[in-house]
Amino acid sequence: MRAFDLSPLFRQTVGFDRLINNLAQSGGLEPAPNYPPYNIERTGEHAYRVTLAVAGFAREDLSIETRENALTIRGAQQPVQEEPGREFLHQGIAARAFERRFQLADHVVVTGAALENGLLHVDLVREIPEAQKPRRIDIGAPAQAAVDAKVVEAKAA
Repeated sequence: MRAFDLSPLFRQTVGFDRLINNLAQSGGLEPAPNYPPYNIERTGEHAYRVTLAVAGFAREDLSIETRENALTIRGAQQPVQEEPGREFLHQGIAARAFERRFQLADHVVVTGAALENGLLHVDLVREIPEAQKPRRIDIGAPAQAAVDAKVVEAKAA
């Protein structure tokens, strides 16, 4: 039996940890593009952080958008005017435009973003609505429920 690498699932989704663990026996996905490099980390029970290495990009060059359970991060640098007399012997710093998409689980929202030391941090939180949170329901004894019902009927009369 072949072993499948599920790391692409972890790289492209936020908040689907349990689902991916349940799918561990199924096949993986095609490899994702690798620019810019990024991390996805769990910072709390319902909190996540996506960090992209965007060295050379300014705040004005980056945009973050959420739509229909998808987080899209785009980067495009403004063209730089070449200075006269400036000649590159090697140019290895990538300054190409990029677009990264991450699929978000239901009720995962972006709570903030910060650009610090060439790293773009996007914080996410899963906010489960009250109606969907589990509730504990106490089970009363049948005899006690019948007594309570008689007391209520006596008060009404």
